[in-house]
Amino acid sequence: MKLSKLLMIILLLGLVAACKGPGGTVVDDGMQDSSVAPGDSGGAVSSGVGSGTMGEGSEFTEDMGQHADADMMDNRVVYFEFDKSEVTGAYADMLAVHAGHLMSNPAMRVRLEGHTDEQGSREYNIGLGERRAQAVKRVLMLQGVGADQISTVSYGEERPAALGSDEEAWSLNRRVELVPDM
Repeated sequence: MKLSKLLMIILLLGLVAACKGPGGTVVDDGMQDSSVAPGDSGGAVSSGVGSGTMGEGSEFTEDMGQHADADMMDNRVVYFEFDKSEVTGAYADMLAVHAGHLMSNPAMRVRLEGHTDEQGSREYNIGLGERRAQAVKRVLMLQGVGADQISTVSYGEERPAALGSDEEAWSLNRRVELVPDM
C-alpha cells in the first residue's frame, strides 16, 4: 500500500517535471485544465506559441505563463473520489504552483482542511478527512515546502460545500481546501 502511494507521488513529480518548459514555464500542450471542480466544463487557453507570430520567451508568452499560474493560485481545492485519499495527477500542476509560491515565501503558511461527504460514520469521516489533508501535505513537501509551513485539520462531513444527498453534492464535499494561514 505504501509502495503504491510512493509510486504515485513519484509519477506526479515526473508529470510536473515533464510539463515544465525552459525557465520553468508551463508548456501549453492543448489539454484542458483538469484541476476544475467536478461538473465544471473547464477549457484550454491557447497561448499562440508556435503560430509564427511570437516566439518562446516573448513578453506575450511570459504573460500567459503568469496568468496561468495566477489562475492555478486561485484554485485552492483538491477533490477526491469516494472513500479515497489519493491525490490524482489532475492536481499536479495546481499543487506545483502552490508549492512554488510557498517556497518563494518562507514566512507564508497554509492550512489544509480535509472534508468528506456525509456517507459513513462521523468518526470514520474525521479520519478520512485527515488522510486526505495529509496526502496533499505529502505532495507539497515532496516538492520542497517545509513542514513548518503546513498545518492540517479535518472537518469530516461537518462543513459541506454543497447541501444535498446526491452524487453531485457528495462529489463537491470530498475535498481538501488550501487556506492561507496567517
